[in-house]
Order: sequence, then structure tokens, then C-alpha cells
Amino acid sequence: QLQLVESGGGLVQPGGSLRLACAASGFTLDDYAIGWFRQAPGKEREGVSCIIISDGSTSYVDSVKGRFTISKNNAKNTVYLQMNSLKPEVTAVYYCAAGLQRCSRRDYWGQGTQVTVSS
Repeated sequence: QLQLVESGGGLVQPGGSLRLACAASGFTLDDYAIGWFRQAPGKEREGVSCIIISDGSTSYVDSVKGRFTISKNNAKNTVYLQMNSLKPEVTAVYYCAAGLQRCSRRDYWGQGTQVTVSS
């Protein structure tokens, strides 16, 4: 079974931090790019960040630069998204997706994890 599972979501206060994890099973991430996406109620799903596993290159949407960091642990077949200085407007369901070698490919999706930023 090919599967991506997100974890680490929850409720945090504004200014707080959260680390999301995307763990792959049934396949190795070595040949993939892993992207993080988010979708708020009534809004289109948007890309947040991406990492190409083979060379470690990363990219971010402008709105999260300096606040979010994407990273990988090859031994654990897992990608992380460290989110700092959280604001209420980032509240959404966060998904990870895996695509062969390219951040523009989305061959596998996880089920998502809820992130809520509220006082």
C-alpha cells in the first residue's frame, strides 16, 4: 500500500509554533519531490512549500518565507514543515503530496492534518 500520512497538527495560539510531518510508507521518497499544501474552508488548495528529495532544494510561497521551514529525514522517509510565528490566517487543513522529481507533480496525497491558530 502506497501511503502518505500527515501528523503534528493541532490548536496553537497566535505567535506559536508547530511542526508537521509527512511520513511515506510503501515506497521511498528518494525519487520524489514532496510538497505541502493547505486548504481553508471555502478556499482553493494552495501550495505552501516543496522539497526535492534528491538534492534537498526547497521552495516557499512568499507569504511564509522566513516563518516556515521544510526539511527531510531520509532515514525516516519523512518530510517536515516547521511553522513559526503562526497567525490566524494560516488556519487550514494541511496536506502533503509526493510527485516524481518535480514539485509540479502530485502523484500521491495524504489525508491532511488540521492546523488551527486561535486565541
